[in-house]
Amino acid sequence: MDYAEVLTQLESYGSAQTRKTYTRHGLLGPMFGVKFGDLNKLRAKIKVDHELGLQLWHSGNLDARVLATMVLDPSGMTMKELTLLHKDVSHHGLSSALSNVAQRSPVAEKIMRKWMARKADLVQATGWMMLAGITRERPELFSAEQYQEFLKTLELEIHDAPNRTRHAMHSALIGIGTYIDEKRALSAAKKIGTVVIDHGDTSCKTQEAVPYIKKAAAKFRAKKKKTNSP
Repeated sequence: MDYAEVLTQLESYGSAQTRKTYTRHGLLGPMFGVKFGDLNKLRAKIKVDHELGLQLWHSGNLDARVLATMVLDPSGMTMKELTLLHKDVSHHGLSSALSNVAQRSPVAEKIMRKWMARKADLVQATGWMMLAGITRERPELFSAEQYQEFLKTLELEIHDAPNRTRHAMHSALIGIGTYIDEKRALSAAKKIGTVVIDHGDTSCKTQEAVPYIKKAAAKFRAKKKKTNSP
């Protein structure tokens, strides 16, 4: 599929109801209002097409940009390229989507730490969402000691972090507890207590980390055991 064909298909998938839902969730800018199920259909057709992905991102259309993060090739992405893409991020939806690309890149650790150190909420949030994804997809990227350091940072900083960063940090805490170190993450979660996140005009609620980690970690262990069994 070429650029024009993809945009035409995206427009045909769009709906006023989905646009209304996305707007309520704080997603901004031009959009068709395409459901993720339909974006996944297009991703399956396109597979990986880096140049097309860049064209879709630079269209400025929300749905096209989310699809772009699904078809870009992260294997050769550089600090410069990811930094330029992040300059277009204006809400948490794109922050989370771009984190999925950045966490798979060769510069994942370097750019994650750089973004975590920034003051801007959406930039910090992207860094912490990267960590949440790395615990699931590339857990070997960090040592046990480094994950412990992340937990210490979460204990000290999560309550004072900006709203979207707080949400991403909460996701990273759950990721570490689910896939890396349940015992230490539960200890950190108990010290942290309830994390308050403003989800805007939506029905979304923040999951309490302790019960969520226990349930998710048990499910992960069971799946891993089943996969490894003869």
